[in-house]
Amino acid sequence: MALFLSGSAATAQLEVSSSVPGARRIELPAEGAGSVSEVAVSPGLSTMLLFDSELQREAIELEGRQRFSLVDVGQATLRLVPSASAIPGERFKLVVRFRDGAAPVTAVFLLKVHPAKAEATIEVYREQRTIETYQQEVRDARAEVSRCKEELTRLTAEHRAPGGLTGILANGGLDPHGVSGQVLTRTVAKTAANELAAPFVKSYRSSKLAAVDVWVDVKTGTLPWTAEGATLKGRSGEALKILKVWQSEPILPGTRGRVIVEAEAPAAAVQGPFSLKLWEADGPRSITLGNVTFP
Repeated sequence: MALFLSGSAATAQLEVSSSVPGARRIELPAEGAGSVSEVAVSPGLSTMLLFDSELQREAIELEGRQRFSLVDVGQATLRLVPSASAIPGERFKLVVRFRDGAAPVTAVFLLKVHPAKAEATIEVYREQRTIETYQQEVRDARAEVSRCKEELTRLTAEHRAPGGLTGILANGGLDPHGVSGQVLTRTVAKTAANELAAPFVKSYRSSKLAAVDVWVDVKTGTLPWTAEGATLKGRSGEALKILKVWQSEPILPGTRGRVIVEAEAPAAAVQGPFSLKLWEADGPRSITLGNVTFP
């Protein structure tokens, strides 16, 4: 069975619900010659593609193969792990060929390097869907509807509540201890692109939320920088749910700007330390802060 892929399809390959929760499913129509699907990969993270047909293992074509620390081709599987030399924003063309000669003969993917996120599992099908896959699609759709309802309920409750400190109290965001904060500038381990620096870092925690306040310097003579996304992961790999990444405006070259990352974090979930990673959209520059703790 073909599995594995998260990312957005570029052109004509048909994407539907997968038979494995959390996996992206792609169906290859017989007339889909020339179609390409985009797949997100990331240095050090594994992406697995599972196919419903046997592959020509010796006929796999991968641009920039030297940028991958692992290219493991099985009978009907392909596992990819980019190396640290893969630069965020780079794209590599991947072509696989099927052994049975039936249409479509090949499948083409565009591997896009992301600084922190990779599609873990992708299913690739060339055959007619079974009743089981339709049943799984219904289950996935129901789960998505339920998630959307929960999100709508949360947003509705936020808009009904007053703003400012009154709103935080009304939503139960504060306990008698209020909001605790601490300066992390000296204790965090910082890794950033040569064009970026994070000179000041603070963290805050309330009864339900946690936030990291980062001041970012952008080197003169480079491009403006805007944080597009963030992850906040603990030592064992568990990740806090990111609620928002706030930045008032792009940080211009030669200036300093503020980025605030807010996460959902009940008291039991903020036993650090954590690693915070910030990245820009469609660009290679990122910032990683290790040893992030909360009061």
